[in-house]
Amino acid sequence: FANWSRCEGIEIAAICEQNPDILNHLDKPVGNIDGLPDAIDLSQIKRYTDLSEMLASERLDAVSITLPTHLHAASSIQALDAGVHVLCEKPMALTLDECDRMIAAAGRSGKHLMIGHCIRFWPEYVKARELIDSGQYGDVLAASFRRLTAAPTWSSDNWLADDRRSGGMPLDLHIHDTDFIHYLFGLPAAVCSHAALKDGGIAHIQTHYDYGDNRAIGAEASWLATPSFGFQMGFEIMLEQATLVYDCTRQPAFRLCPADGQPFTPPTADGDGYAQEIAYFTALIQGKTTAQVLTPAQSRDSVRLIEAERRSAAEGRRIEIQ
Repeated sequence: FANWSRCEGIEIAAICEQNPDILNHLDKPVGNIDGLPDAIDLSQIKRYTDLSEMLASERLDAVSITLPTHLHAASSIQALDAGVHVLCEKPMALTLDECDRMIAAAGRSGKHLMIGHCIRFWPEYVKARELIDSGQYGDVLAASFRRLTAAPTWSSDNWLADDRRSGGMPLDLHIHDTDFIHYLFGLPAAVCSHAALKDGGIAHIQTHYDYGDNRAIGAEASWLATPSFGFQMGFEIMLEQATLVYDCTRQPAFRLCPADGQPFTPPTADGDGYAQEIAYFTALIQGKTTAQVLTPAQSRDSVRLIEAERRSAAEGRRIEIQ
């Protein structure tokens, strides 16, 4: 809500939350995003506890779905069938079958369905892709991505800790980097993953993505860090003539280290990935862009990759991507 409210030309017409207790305390922001306001004025915004009622009562252009993952498919399909564009939080859904039903609903309705893979819009990651695609520094030789933090405890009813509702750490956290690797390099030929378990679920994962060449592409994610560790996301991308480095805990966080000069910070877009993601979605539904930054089929494939990584870790072997 905080990010939508900052966007020009957007009117927030209504909010739907089936739990009345949560609905009545939405003016106190909760979440894992830095920079949230101390309070939000919702006095002029209609509130509903039933999605069907909201869709029937309001003339909406779009719905932003920020529910627990196990509710993504049903809510997205309901909104699409009502003729409303949908921006749904990542991951797309818990299963490939749910993803397929969401894509089918978008096809029936003719409305846009977008999944909120914000890293595709994160300024430093956007710049990294631009630099890679430009070929200015040669081909990628190796790349490593990471996302490390303590297990989240802030979610309502602690749903993130329940694999049946969240899909666990791989689908909730690790998919950020799996999806970005997919965005940069396409689908790999195979994945090979190793995992550490806690309370029966994957709490730490390391994956190698095999592209059938001599490149070494990998990603690591964890919910095993201690609370005092905080949060770290970043990457090291080794090109023939430069190394790209991003570490959100350092200053400067983003550096380009060329083969023939001193490190420097390339210019990036203002704001964060959430704002850029929303700006792209609104341009998409208004017909102001045809750029294919993110498609439902790609979001489905990222869920498919996570399923393969889980299987690889469980079976202790390389899994081919069909």
